[in-house]
Amino acid sequence: MFSRTESFSQYIRLYPVVTFFLTLNILIYLVTLIPFIGQQVLYYGIGVNFLISDGEWWRLLTPMFLHGGIMHLLFNMFSLFIFGPELEKIAGKARFLTIYMLAGIFANIATFFLQAPDYRSLGASGAVFGILGAFGALVYYTKHMLPQLRQIILPIIVISVIMTYIQPNINTTAHIAGLIVGFLIGLSYFHPKRIVSWKSKKRR
Repeated sequence: MFSRTESFSQYIRLYPVVTFFLTLNILIYLVTLIPFIGQQVLYYGIGVNFLISDGEWWRLLTPMFLHGGIMHLLFNMFSLFIFGPELEKIAGKARFLTIYMLAGIFANIATFFLQAPDYRSLGASGAVFGILGAFGALVYYTKHMLPQLRQIILPIIVISVIMTYIQPNINTTAHIAGLIVGFLIGLSYFHPKRIVSWKSKKRR
């Protein structure tokens, strides 16, 4: 289910929303490497709680498109590259877009309310965890119909949450908030009747 065998052109054609976010994140990261310009992009885009309190509300959105280093970028984009396509295929483009964006935004909102005023954050992890949360909702509805999905997703979610708490410099608030928001949205999207309809289409 999560093995990617498509060619580059097939991947772009089949998963346009995932491709858009992959491209956007990579391009913005490359811009942040440009002297002076990159520093300005980071300065005005990173999530800083006391600046949000001062009215810079765009910082509830922009941090999810910024990354603090190449490994940070690669980890999030690899996760999006692997897990995003299947969710986009199942949920559809508009629903996937909603899950990704709302999980990322609410992860930043939770960070604003639950972390210290001088807390700074950036990264797409909240949105990526939203994808995992949505899969968690899918597992909840299909635990008897798709046991193989449960066997794959649940260990990934558990390991991801554990790693959130043992790795340094991780915004645990954003990760958990993104996971919860993705799960709640998934509960509304993946009603059993929709899943039955999706499975019947898959058999054709």
